[in-house]
Amino acid sequence: MDVIGHLQWRYATKAFNPNRLINEEKLQVIKEAFNLTATSYGLQPIKLVVFSDKELQSKLIPDTMNQKQIAEASHVLVFCIERVIDEDFVVEYFNRVHDIRKTPKSVLKPFQDFLISDFEKKPQELIEEWATNQAYLAMGNILTICALEGIDSCPMEGFNPEKYDEILGLKTRGLKSVLLLPIGYRAKDDMFADFKKVRKQLKDSIITL
Repeated sequence: MDVIGHLQWRYATKAFNPNRLINEEKLQVIKEAFNLTATSYGLQPIKLVVFSDKELQSKLIPDTMNQKQIAEASHVLVFCIERVIDEDFVVEYFNRVHDIRKTPKSVLKPFQDFLISDFEKKPQELIEEWATNQAYLAMGNILTICALEGIDSCPMEGFNPEKYDEILGLKTRGLKSVLLLPIGYRAKDDMFADFKKVRKQLKDSIITL
């Protein structure tokens, strides 16, 4: 597989073809890839909201700095963080480790207790910052997966999270939106598709010791 070629092909799509939709097979790949993304401690303090509803997408344009991609895309991915990372959240993770790996709970308990204590000491602001960093990791992974699958995308930070949380009912699910990724297939008249990539030369971005 020509990974670099796929990454050269991708760009922040400015215009999607609203009539071309991503099939369920490719969408499932994206969902699985999100779930397999590395996160700090393996805790997965993030969730992905996926929807494809043109009426809803159009409604969200004003809360997305009038970026039309949100309405034209085949699907919209909303990267969210958990609002509460507490003892129950940590214990649930270690129970999952025990169930899947059969690791004795006596072996897991010291690390479990450390994480519970560590999160109890942190202010909410720092916990949300930590969780948001995990969302960025996931988005980076999904951007690459989309490129490999021939799916166009446009990462977005420019939106009103409070309005998204309200309209999508995220708060009632214990979630807070932090990033957006409309995905689909580029429109034929998107002139940005033919722009050359502007990047530093490799020697100016990589240091080999």
